[in-house]
Amino acid sequence: MSVLVYTEINKGRVKKASLECVNYASKIAELTGSTVTAIVNNATTEQLEEIGKAGATKILLIKDDKINSDAMFISAAVEQAVKSENTKIIVFAFDIVGKAVAPRLAAKLKAGLVAGAVDYPTINGDSFEVKKNVFSGKATAIYSITSDLKVISLLPNSYPVKLSDNKATVTDFAVDLSNINSKIVIKEIKSNDVGGMIPLPEAELVVSAGRGLKGPENWKIVEDLASALGATTACSRPVADMHWRPHHEHVGQTGVAIRPNLYIAIGISGAIQHLAGVNGSKTIVVINNDKEAPFFKSADYGVIGDAFTIVPKLTEAVKKFKANQN
Repeated sequence: MSVLVYTEINKGRVKKASLECVNYASKIAELTGSTVTAIVNNATTEQLEEIGKAGATKILLIKDDKINSDAMFISAAVEQAVKSENTKIIVFAFDIVGKAVAPRLAAKLKAGLVAGAVDYPTINGDSFEVKKNVFSGKATAIYSITSDLKVISLLPNSYPVKLSDNKATVTDFAVDLSNINSKIVIKEIKSNDVGGMIPLPEAELVVSAGRGLKGPENWKIVEDLASALGATTACSRPVADMHWRPHHEHVGQTGVAIRPNLYIAIGISGAIQHLAGVNGSKTIVVINNDKEAPFFKSADYGVIGDAFTIVPKLTEAVKKFKANQN
């Protein structure tokens, strides 16, 4: 028996969230006396080695372009892997794919599901308990999974990725997708991928801005700071609603939930809906000219002043600091 992990390749690299899941599955395997099997599509030798270093004992390698395009195909592939490996625990990242596939798979397999886990399970005999955030991150709840099959999706950035010298056995895995009737629509989205094109849920450094920027024409100061830091850019919901920035950059309760090591909020008041998506950040820095902005109550560091003066100076300070490190 093994713990099965669905891993993804994105823009030529194994997603950080997937490596976290393999680490997470390794801990579960240690607690249950089992092994870790990862399933991945169209991976290179280097990518397979990295998955192994994260803790996978065995890797099922699929070679089918349909797998990365639709939740129905992914769900079918993972279901076939579950039956092939006789696995009882399946792990996903709590990202766009995990949110679409994990519930579908749990329903098909009649498995218990905990979506957005934030800690390792507590396992005592038949007791299997998993912790997750509730009430927009204001509290945690412990869920007990009593079903034979268990599906867990791990909230990204819950743990740092750890790699070792472990090597995995790679096995080609053919999946049958002939019974799935799905129409694939591919839409190309152009965006300014600042900060190494790291997806928001995986980003460790995020620079975000709100209506305090006064217009999309002023966003260059945000992008310059993000570029200097190697960060990913984000925005508040009003900014996305006004089409100043693309909707996939919207962080908050109705947008993307993130847990970076550093979150810099520029010109964002800090309404409860926004805080719900970012309060898992390790360090929050708020820059706002309104000293009464609610965000300051949640900030680790606050700067009161004009963003158009402060942010460029901060960018130059970061550049100078990095130059002195070389």
